[in-house]
Amino acid sequence: MIAAMMTAANLGARVTGWGFAIFTVGSLAWSLLGVSTGQTNLLATNVFLTFINLVGVWRWLGRQRAYEDGGKSAEAASRRSRHPNLFTATGISGMPVKTADGRTVGKAVEALVACETGNVSYVVVASAGIGGIAERLRAVAHEDIRFACEHMQLVCDLDRFEALPPLNDSDWPAAPARARGSTSL
Repeated sequence: MIAAMMTAANLGARVTGWGFAIFTVGSLAWSLLGVSTGQTNLLATNVFLTFINLVGVWRWLGRQRAYEDGGKSAEAASRRSRHPNLFTATGISGMPVKTADGRTVGKAVEALVACETGNVSYVVVASAGIGGIAERLRAVAHEDIRFACEHMQLVCDLDRFEALPPLNDSDWPAAPARARGSTSL
């Protein structure tokens, strides 16, 4: 159960990887029980699960952890240099979105990038709701949001943000809708 919570929580490569490590210990224990009691089905199932769990350990504690560490080191190095501050694109997901006065209105879910230019077209922001239940997704145009290292800040006012039409969970637009009466900044 602990391993399942660790992997389901998606708290980063290390937590997920250690969840797979705990799963591996469990599947090895069940394999031993299968051998000692002659239960070939239990043994076969858990040998297979051990293999899958070891792939998870390699993937999350090996490769994905290295990617996260590399991104974090680039972020830290950029803050100590004269080059522009960086943040990882994967870091956008879950980043708080705040108003100019510092109130949190939601979190970034995804950024949609134009293939031809590499520029962000819009950021999907989730607001309201708890744990994804009853949340509202809105497409906030790049011009209406400012990227910072630790959060995103709405450039538009809260009323304009709330006037944006909610997105359907699985059918996002090719371009962000403009709130009534809005103009490009």
